[in-house]
Amino acid sequence: MSHLNQKITAQFFLTANQPCPYLPGRQERKLFTTLRGAEARRMNDTLSLRGFRRSQSVAYRPACSECGACLSVRVPVRRFEPSASQRRIMKRSAHLERRTCAPWATEEQYDLFRAYLLSRHADGGMAEMDMCEFAAMIEETTVRTRVIEYHDHTRPAANSLVAACLTDVMGDGLSMVYSFFDPELSKLSLGAYMILDHLAIAAEAGLPYLYLGYWVPGSRKMDYKARFTPFEYFRGGAWVETRDPDALDVEDLRKPDPSPVSPD
Repeated sequence: MSHLNQKITAQFFLTANQPCPYLPGRQERKLFTTLRGAEARRMNDTLSLRGFRRSQSVAYRPACSECGACLSVRVPVRRFEPSASQRRIMKRSAHLERRTCAPWATEEQYDLFRAYLLSRHADGGMAEMDMCEFAAMIEETTVRTRVIEYHDHTRPAANSLVAACLTDVMGDGLSMVYSFFDPELSKLSLGAYMILDHLAIAAEAGLPYLYLGYWVPGSRKMDYKARFTPFEYFRGGAWVETRDPDALDVEDLRKPDPSPVSPD
């Protein structure tokens, strides 16, 4: 029996409504549960197949009563073929060294994280995170988690870290929980490079999917995820593949999800 068909025995909660960070004038709420104990990894795998994401020891997904715009997306690793521009991105960053690390926060990671937030998301909810909060984001995990670091050895050793991603290793793929990079290296397109490299890691490990989190059609902040095609989005209780996201009806996708709020 697949994880998608397994019954979930967990207690779920709904957050209160709050302003949506992606679509002006809309409200968001989330359905969530905790990931604890010996069943945490199996639960995370099962919930990921139903559109959930992990944050520390919590699994959550949007459950907005009047909107369904936040779509969980994943890339089928074997069917992905990089575009000409994506191949150029891979070539430009071929000199970077990948390091797979245990989920343990470092000052070097935090300094890079702060620079990234101040440049890209200074008005976001994470902008004021201190080192302790950053360490909690990295280290508080009840599943199999790694930090994938990317180093440029043409730079001084103390400043060689240029990108990093908090990554979960699941039964059917990798999940990019949160990534950040040196904002001064925009010509390298490091955000896209990390996705491309994670697709390579998943392929090497024989894992079928790379989970990219939530895509919001029509949101400029999320447009980059639609460049990795084909991809699948979770809606109506099933994964739907698309090769041409521009052909999708954005207004229709923003309607409430026809699948029930309950994860069962």
